[in-house]
Amino acid sequence: MQGVNAFACRRAIEALRSGVPNRDAVRLLGCNQPATERRFKDQLADVPSAFQKGRQSHGLLVEGRFGTGKSHLLEFLQDLALNAGFVCSRIVISKETPLYDPHKVFLAAMESAIAPGHKGHALQEIAHRLDTRGPAHADLYRWANSPQSGLAAVFPATLLVHERLNNEPELVEEVTNFWAGQKLSIQRIRQGLRLIGADNVFQVRAVPLRELAPQRFLFATRLMRAAGFAGWVILFDEVELVGRYSLLQRGRSYAEIARWLGRSETQQIPGLTTVLAITDDFAPVILDEKGDKLTIGPRLREKGGDYEAIAARAELGMRAIEREAVTLDLPDRDVLAATYRKLREIYTAAYSWEPPAREVPLLANTSIRVHVRRWINEWDIQRIYHEEPRTEIEPIETDYTEDHELEYEREEAGSDATPGQ
Repeated sequence: MQGVNAFACRRAIEALRSGVPNRDAVRLLGCNQPATERRFKDQLADVPSAFQKGRQSHGLLVEGRFGTGKSHLLEFLQDLALNAGFVCSRIVISKETPLYDPHKVFLAAMESAIAPGHKGHALQEIAHRLDTRGPAHADLYRWANSPQSGLAAVFPATLLVHERLNNEPELVEEVTNFWAGQKLSIQRIRQGLRLIGADNVFQVRAVPLRELAPQRFLFATRLMRAAGFAGWVILFDEVELVGRYSLLQRGRSYAEIARWLGRSETQQIPGLTTVLAITDDFAPVILDEKGDKLTIGPRLREKGGDYEAIAARAELGMRAIEREAVTLDLPDRDVLAATYRKLREIYTAAYSWEPPAREVPLLANTSIRVHVRRWINEWDIQRIYHEEPRTEIEPIETDYTEDHELEYEREEAGSDATPGQ
């Protein structure tokens, strides 16, 4: 490929060989989901107007079988969002990051966050970009200090400490780390307020962890806007892991899906938008065959209390999975041939070795990942061993067996947590 860095091509091939596309692979190979790309661009364009109206821009749910390019698509969409001035986070649902736990999701979002044009810890860069004398910062402070924000006093208090205590870099860093999800003791906040003569301005109290996480999402998104970014895009991969949770945790996860798609009127996060990727057999296997569509709501309502509202949101989330998911297309002959040509050029640039040109067979019901990995593996064998390879393909089925190791008592264990103890 003319003018393309050989190392970038090699990084792309290494990523595609392992089935985990990186930014180099996406930039060089492109994305063959034009309809989804258009929808996402419209989604990004909607964020400013939605923010002005105090609502969250509706998210996008995409579905496809294993290997259809969901992760590749998310990487591609992230690149689009970064170029449009959005802070971006990529989250892979896992044992360490269960979808039903907003605190863990927030930590993962902060850990993976990328600010356009910046390297290093994203929130540190965002906080550094704040113009504390500008109108955007003044608007942020007024909002954080108003009852309409829904924030605890700890947020406007730390914002004021961050603004005024330039001569206390250690405390300012602790405040920024708190915004990113770390602990900060009430005593430390009060100390900062005393140093600026504002110890009687705020009644700062401990906040339960289950209440703190949603407020952190609200505050961080506004913080990004105040720093001059277009908003926050969060991309969720492997959402189908929800199918392996217990019934209760699945219900709470469906409620979170409603939140992230902007379907919950009581949990809006203006300035934020999302994309969630899930397997295309999730709805028929889990919602229908397993019976979640009919059983989750009643089972949650049996618990009473807060679970009444969770049940209503869970039903919204399940309805979105069933009705709103955009199915990714399997490659047709033209797409496959174009991908083959591009990949062959990338491979040639990466290793200074040109694979032999061949007619590309269209294997029925075969994902793009299978084709790409087959081509790369065959070229590797030809280049290194000078042998003619033979590839065997075995289908991979999604495993929805309940796994109790994915569970832990996050809510109960953290119910009495404070911003820092």
